Amino acid sequence: MELHDVWFVLIAVLWTGYFFLEGFDFGIGILTKLLARDRRERRVLINTIGPVWDGNEVWLLSAGGATFAAFPEWYATLFSGFYLPLLVILVCLILRGVAFEYRAKRPEERWQTNWEHTIFWTSLIPAVLWGVAFGNIVRGVKIDAGMEYVGSLWDLLNPYALLGGAVTLFLFTFHGAVFAGLKTAGDIRRRAGALAVRLGAVTAVLALVFLVLTQIANGDRWSLAALIVAAMSLTAAIAAIAAGREGWSFGLSGLAIAATVAMLFLTLFPNVMPSSLDDAWNLTVTNASSSSYTLTIMTWCAGIATPVVLLYQGWTYWVFRKRIGTQHIAE
Repeated sequence: MELHDVWFVLIAVLWTGYFFLEGFDFGIGILTKLLARDRRERRVLINTIGPVWDGNEVWLLSAGGATFAAFPEWYATLFSGFYLPLLVILVCLILRGVAFEYRAKRPEERWQTNWEHTIFWTSLIPAVLWGVAFGNIVRGVKIDAGMEYVGSLWDLLNPYALLGGAVTLFLFTFHGAVFAGLKTAGDIRRRAGALAVRLGAVTAVLALVFLVLTQIANGDRWSLAALIVAAMSLTAAIAAIAAGREGWSFGLSGLAIAATVAMLFLTLFPNVMPSSLDDAWNLTVTNASSSSYTLTIMTWCAGIATPVVLLYQGWTYWVFRKRIGTQHIAE
């Protein structure tokens, strides 16, 4: 396996980590409207991710940085062609971080309510747009012989990509509901479990349609195996949350996300961004990658830094592992 193949796999792993962690993070933000009945319950939900949300976003920075360094042509085409959607995601992530930090700075109800609205919308919008973006990457976009995107914004809003946006929205919300059941206590825990079952049923239908379409268009035996794992994991996650086994359900919903991301990258390889105009103009792991020397240095750096980051983040989740409920929220 060449180094550019290794870095394609590593970037897939980084996106998997981001969607696994930020997935329930976005889901909790969306559930502040769907699950919480009052301000205290919204505070409970926000507190479940309060110590970890910023750490979860490190995976996005790592994925973007790795793409820039390992596959500069991919990075340039992606960020120029998808400029507006990615800018919207960036603005949402900035406002979302500000909302978490500023919400409790003043006691006025209107002040806190406005920031809670911000948390909801800046969680929902990226949850949709990430699915739209990856749907277009897998489907292929208008890339010319100069490796430049020559389509328009409206080309990105095609039915397949919009279906991908619906899948990520419901998948992340389901993942967040399972996490809420795992991290809360009392009535909110019970309602989170019941809501997760309903969300899971819708998610399963949307995901199955999207993944089957992906398999028909670009799949092979390996992507088919990933599809089967995703479907079985999601089904098992729904059954586990219905049985009150939140820990098992959370692990299985995370496995469903990982299998889904794996399938998307398997259908891409050896391309990183297909051209819908001409297969000869596809961006591949070969023509879009950096030099072997650059990839070698990156590999050594990643080998040293990654275990440290994983240990630190794992320790953070262990420290803040206990459940919380409204009884822990001061009036």
